[in-house]
Amino acid sequence: MGILNRTPDSFYDGGRYFKFDDFVDKAAGLVADGADFVDIGGVRLKPGDEVGVDEELERVVPAVEAVARRFDIAISVDTFRAPVIEACLQAGASVGNDTSGFADPEFLHVCAAHRASVVASHVRTAPRLADPEPVYNDVVTDVVAFLSERAQWAIAAGIAPSRIMVDAALDLGKNAEMSAELLFATDQLAALGFPTFLSASNKGFLGVITGAAVGDRAAATHAAHVIGIMAGARVLRAHDVVGTRRLADTMSELLKRRQ
Repeated sequence: MGILNRTPDSFYDGGRYFKFDDFVDKAAGLVADGADFVDIGGVRLKPGDEVGVDEELERVVPAVEAVARRFDIAISVDTFRAPVIEACLQAGASVGNDTSGFADPEFLHVCAAHRASVVASHVRTAPRLADPEPVYNDVVTDVVAFLSERAQWAIAAGIAPSRIMVDAALDLGKNAEMSAELLFATDQLAALGFPTFLSASNKGFLGVITGAAVGDRAAATHAAHVIGIMAGARVLRAHDVVGTRRLADTMSELLKRRQ
């Protein structure tokens, strides 16, 4: 999954692709680089300036329309709002990537009505709230239980299990040690029986562990992807699509030969 930010304050690119022409050029690059699908987001995940529903719609709906019109590729939308995913699904998207754990009670019903896929993400707080000192009884047990519950919510709303992905949401309400522990526990998430989604690309926990700055975490990201794949992750949300495509293809060939 190639990441397409339509935000002026992205932690990774700092708004480099916020202008529409730059966004479309970036989309073309991700398609050429081998992305299987792209994830368009109009609101920064972490705390930042308030972005209302109308502003988010202005950012992402034309972006979805442009990508759907120009490229033969599946489109995911990173949003926690039912009205936004509704408009984006009508515009050509087919996946709702909800980082709030389906906090909006209408989100799943909208996705079911459009026969869309969903990503269920773990979160401890409301969307875009800081969570600097997270506490868990057991981070792996708690996250797996949360995602099992959210997946059942999606099934109850009418979404087929094959269309439900589960994401531990590394860094979101987790410190570096917790995120690393969850990465190594990807097999427990995969055991739930749903496609397992890994969002480790350039994350802060990798910076804490390696000391690398945001723009210098490619090797750390690839290492995390290898660990995730070996433990059962099958969807990689990535900034570096070329490198991740090569890594995933290489891992696929190597795993075919595993005795």
